[in-house]
Amino acid sequence: MAKERSCRCVVLGVCVLLCVVCVCVHVYVELTWWGGQMSTTQLHQAVTTATRKRKDASLSGAKAAGFVCCPPQRPNRMGPRWRIQLQPWASERHGLEEEAKRFLQYITTPQIQCMSSLLDAEDHWSVCEDDRFSLNQRITNKHCRVYSLGLGAEERRMEHALVRRGCEVHCFDPSISVPHLQESERLWVHRLSVDWRDPNPAIPAQRPHGNTKKLATILNNFGHQEVDILKVDMESAEWKILENLILEGVLSSVGQLLLEVHLHWAGFEVGGEEPDVVRYWFSLLKEVELAHFSLFHSWSDPDKPRLFLHKNLWNASSVYRLSWVNTRWKPL
Repeated sequence: MAKERSCRCVVLGVCVLLCVVCVCVHVYVELTWWGGQMSTTQLHQAVTTATRKRKDASLSGAKAAGFVCCPPQRPNRMGPRWRIQLQPWASERHGLEEEAKRFLQYITTPQIQCMSSLLDAEDHWSVCEDDRFSLNQRITNKHCRVYSLGLGAEERRMEHALVRRGCEVHCFDPSISVPHLQESERLWVHRLSVDWRDPNPAIPAQRPHGNTKKLATILNNFGHQEVDILKVDMESAEWKILENLILEGVLSSVGQLLLEVHLHWAGFEVGGEEPDVVRYWFSLLKEVELAHFSLFHSWSDPDKPRLFLHKNLWNASSVYRLSWVNTRWKPL
C-alpha cells in the first residue's frame, strides 16, 4: 500500500513538472514571435489595447445583464478620516479667554472680499456672485443646485431668492407631514433631517415618520454629485455635522458654505472642558479653510443673548452667520 502511494506521488509530480515546462515553452514561443513582429513600444500598445477591449466588453456585458455602474466620484474628494487635526493651543496657559479671543477674531475677519453678492438684508445670509467663482455661470447654464438644512419651519427668504435666480433648491425639514413636497417649479422640501451619522437599523426610530441621514448618503440617494450652495442652520448640531463633512471629504463637492454657529453651549455631543471645546470649534473652521474655503461674510445677531459658553466674553453674540466660498471648486 505504501509503495503504491509513493508511485502515485511520483507520477503526480512528473505531471505537474510537464505542465510547467509546457507553459514555459508556450510563453517563450509567443514572446519570441511578438518580439520579432513589433517593437517594444508596439508590443506595449497592443497589450494595452487588448486589455481595454476586454474591460469594455466586460462593462457592456454587465450593462446588458442589467447592472448599472455607480456614478463617478469627484476626483478630488478625499477618503474618510477618523478625526480632525486639532490646532495648537492659543497660549501655553490653555485658558478659555485666549481660546475665545482667537476664535472670535477668526470668525469676524473676512479672508476675501466679495465684490458682488446676493444678500438677504433681513436674515443676513450672503451668497458670493463674483465672476471669478462658478456660481453665475452655473445659474446661466441652469446647473445651480442648493441644499438648505434646517430643523423647523422658516420663511426661506434666501431659498426663494435663489429659486428666482434659477437655482434648483432642496430644503430638508423633518417637521413637514409628507415625505416630499414641491412648493414651486424649482423648490422641493424633503422630510429629512441631516445628521452626522446614518441611523442604526437595529434601533427603532423615535418618531414614526422621522428620517435622519448623513449628507453624503442623501447626495448618493438623490444622485447628486455636487452642491453649489450648502446652507446649514441646525440649531447647535452644526458642529458635528461639519465634522462629518470634513472627515468624509464632502466639502470638496460644495461651492459655497453658509453656516449658522451657536456659541452659548458646546453643541450636541461635543464634550470636554470649555477651552477644549473652543479649540475644537476653531480647529473645525481651520479644516474648512484647509479645504480651500475662504470666509467672505460674517454677521452676529444683536438680538441674541451675549453668551459664549454661558459667559459674557468679549461681548460676543451667541449666534453668528458665516459664509465661505470654495476658491478652487471646479464643478463637473
